[in-house]
Amino acid sequence: MVAVLVLFTHIALPLQLAAQHIRYKLIDIPTLGGPAAYGNVDNAGFAQFINNPGVVVGGADSSIHDPNAPNCGNADCFLTHAFRWQDGVLTDLGTLPGVNFSHATSVNARGWATGGSGTAVIDPQTGNPEEHAVLWEGDKIVDLGTLRAGLDSAGLYLNNAGEVVGMATVDTTLDPFPIGPWRSPTHAFIWRDGVMEDLGTLGGADSFPSGGCNNERSDLVAGVSFTNSTANATTGLPTQHAFLWDHGTMTNIPTLGGTFAFTQCANNRGQVIGYSNLKGDVGCNTPSGCAVHTFLWDHGTLQDLGTLGGTSSVPLWLNNNGEAVGGALTAGDEEVHATLWKNGRITDLNADGDCFSFASAINSKHQIIGNTFNCDTNTFRTVLWENDSIIDLNAAIPQDSTLELIEPDNINDRGEIVGRGARPGCDNLDLCGHIFVLIPCGSGNTQGCEEHTVKARTSATTTTKRYHTAKEFVALWRSRLAHPYHMRGMVMPRN
Repeated sequence: MVAVLVLFTHIALPLQLAAQHIRYKLIDIPTLGGPAAYGNVDNAGFAQFINNPGVVVGGADSSIHDPNAPNCGNADCFLTHAFRWQDGVLTDLGTLPGVNFSHATSVNARGWATGGSGTAVIDPQTGNPEEHAVLWEGDKIVDLGTLRAGLDSAGLYLNNAGEVVGMATVDTTLDPFPIGPWRSPTHAFIWRDGVMEDLGTLGGADSFPSGGCNNERSDLVAGVSFTNSTANATTGLPTQHAFLWDHGTMTNIPTLGGTFAFTQCANNRGQVIGYSNLKGDVGCNTPSGCAVHTFLWDHGTLQDLGTLGGTSSVPLWLNNNGEAVGGALTAGDEEVHATLWKNGRITDLNADGDCFSFASAINSKHQIIGNTFNCDTNTFRTVLWENDSIIDLNAAIPQDSTLELIEPDNINDRGEIVGRGARPGCDNLDLCGHIFVLIPCGSGNTQGCEEHTVKARTSATTTTKRYHTAKEFVALWRSRLAHPYHMRGMVMPRN
């Protein structure tokens, strides 16, 4: 029998924007000849695409127009190629043979990357090239294949042992509940030493891995799986549970009473963070969406981590200290506030005067990145939470910088931050966004900081025109919660 604990304590900190003393060197990573670049490609479960040595991987548009137009993989119809950026050098990692796309989703401590690439074979179900999971060992690309008679696969993340975790179709039949990126039944896999191992399911047709966050352990995979093939009236899908696969054993992680749960990731301790709907599938048959709570699974104990007084909360990242961050609704579902869960306590990270915020990642040194919005001044900020203060990152880079920082995605243990930004005139990151890297000045690896001695931007000069209403900010948060599996959405703020 599984114990379900509800032991959270709500802490509200009177956080303020800090005086801007910290400075960063800004790296605007160029594209591969096209208009846009993508870090968290396919929103791949929030895997780590910057490692501690500072190597960055992702996908960037090439100058090659997609030959599959109008069925393009990107909104701009340029072929994306995987890239690696290291010490100022940008490398096109290429594709499998043919005029194909590729993307890298994760990098390990060795600098190896995983992701997916198109092949020269057309998938008869989609009319587009089949996709295969790949591993880049340096500049060498390895085709990892698929499971059984399946046609498609993709790598999600890899650990420091070189094991790739991903998903693959298992045959060519039509899946009655196709929540994944393809139309056939799909299973999670782990690939090592040239062999792709099927992790199976919890009884239903499909299973999917979750993002790695900071998980570097071998033989450890968190994910989700259908438990049967009967659709629930409230969600239209079979019951879905989280799982933890550890050295060949898949453990069923139950829900918090409802019919679905989703895992965000596991850490090196084997702790799992995710969210679940509640008994009776509260809200799932209403336009506002399902009420969901963040949970922590810790070696057999399932803990409801609660909300900030509203109906829902969602985690986005878990570090190896057991600290999780994300967002939660406040009383009356009026606002979304950035949230830290630590030792069973939930802490509201929202600054005085801000009406919306969310946290997207946390490193082992307790540094947190995310976004905030002030409804009184219509001010959008990309921020760092550190030592009980909030730092406006756009005010910590030189005033003549080429980018405005919009989406902070990852932060490594050296405090280096990677995400997406916009150049002047860009109002859609999917069409013209660039990847940025922020390197703290004075960190010992900041040659070039001395070249950026111009006065840093003030908060007023960094107010973006892209998210100047609360509705637009909430839409940004919703997009950050999106993932490859078409899950029921959580409750959104009322206003």
